[in-house]
Amino acid sequence: VQLQASGGGLVQAGGSLRLSCAASGLTFSSYATGWFRQAPGKGRDFVGIISRDGAVTSYADSVKGRFTISRDNAKNTVSLQMNSLKPEDTAVYYCAAAYKFWPGSEAHEYDYWGQGTLVTVSS
Repeated sequence: VQLQASGGGLVQAGGSLRLSCAASGLTFSSYATGWFRQAPGKGRDFVGIISRDGAVTSYADSVKGRFTISRDNAKNTVSLQMNSLKPEDTAVYYCAAAYKFWPGSEAHEYDYWGQGTLVTVSS
């Protein structure tokens, strides 16, 4: 099983960035998918989650209204659209998959993790 995150980079505050996560080696439509992030010197925080079929999403309060998760099960991909970025959004972003209907916001509920992609937001 492999999750490959991409799309990170440097962006100015107020800008947008779209992250993608490509999955292989698993029946992707059977896995709920989450995004987490880890800022320098801090723990891994929940960003958001999307259900197996893409019908349900949920977000951390810190990104609600600015970030949107979507998925394409035909292409085995999940995306994180990030708008109105702030310097405090700077972090390594990870995608994760869980063989559960709704693993929630706890990292230990997820079975597979991508390698992370760095997002840097300058002020």
